[in-house]
Amino acid sequence: MFELVIRALCDTCPHTVDAAYLFAQTPDNQASVLFKGRQLLENKITPRLLFAQTGERSGYLGFEVWQQQLLTWNIAKTSIEGVPVGYDVILHTLSEAEAMVQKARQQGYSTMVVIAPPFHQPRAFMTAITAALRLYPELRLYSLPGEALPWLGEAVHSQGNKKALRKDLIQGEADRITTYHAKGDLASVAEVIDYLNKRDSAANEG
Repeated sequence: MFELVIRALCDTCPHTVDAAYLFAQTPDNQASVLFKGRQLLENKITPRLLFAQTGERSGYLGFEVWQQQLLTWNIAKTSIEGVPVGYDVILHTLSEAEAMVQKARQQGYSTMVVIAPPFHQPRAFMTAITAALRLYPELRLYSLPGEALPWLGEAVHSQGNKKALRKDLIQGEADRITTYHAKGDLASVAEVIDYLNKRDSAANEG
């Protein structure tokens, strides 16, 4: 697990990728991913940002609110893409990851970066890889944590129903990894590391 956490927080990303996905966050944490997404566009690492195309839901303010924030930073509207997430499911990390991978397959994206706040990033990345292994194993996913926000700052997380200091959210994320793997919703640590090793070997051969 320690190896996986380090690799998720310090991944070796390509100079350019087809798209970046911003995992939905509550207002307390959304700046982390929005700032990082803006940085990727400005540095031309990706031509497009993707995030959930829903209204206000599960603590997330919704696609239009996030899009408007990016537009105020002079981000081109053509660089922003919505990812439909079914209205019959709760907006959570797995439902987002599955929708993201389906979108990538439909659009023919072969490389993507996934972004969540640092405390959420390892589980978000594991979940994205789980979805890719099931739906589009050719997709090469990379991990890039969002901007770090104050660890002693209080924040709402987890569908808007968990409030704690950000530092205390870390243990909750670790517990969810164990729980969701036991339920079959999350690939094992070994499977995720195997995916990363194969991804990097293929990239080196290319």
